[in-house]
Amino acid sequence: MKKVILSVAVIAALAFTSCKNEAKNEAKTETTEMSKNMAMADISFGVRGNCGMCKATIEKAANAVEGVSKATWSVDEKKVDVSFDDSKTDAMSIHTAIAASGYDTEKVSGSEEAYENLPGCCKYDHAMKMSLTAK
Repeated sequence: MKKVILSVAVIAALAFTSCKNEAKNEAKTETTEMSKNMAMADISFGVRGNCGMCKATIEKAANAVEGVSKATWSVDEKKVDVSFDDSKTDAMSIHTAIAASGYDTEKVSGSEEAYENLPGCCKYDHAMKMSLTAK
């Protein structure tokens, strides 16, 4: 009889403990998700470029910045749309990273050395308009 009572007590203790831990884990998950959503920012800005190779280089440069979750450059509009965690980076860091790869942005001129190393098809006109509206 003692074994039966002891077994029931152990099972009950395990059940209460596991329910309590699950409730704590659920609360932690919700807090983390809210924090992530609150820190995300979306920006768009002009970037000069010509072709699909430019697109790949510009997006790679932006995505390499810590905190950037997505960068998409439009060949037609000459602009990049970026989603990033503003607790880890800022817009100027993204401008600087793209400029370091050889491309002019609205705020930072591209690195001349990197520009000279771009393929011929990627050598854009430095007077090119940026942030054009798609037709």
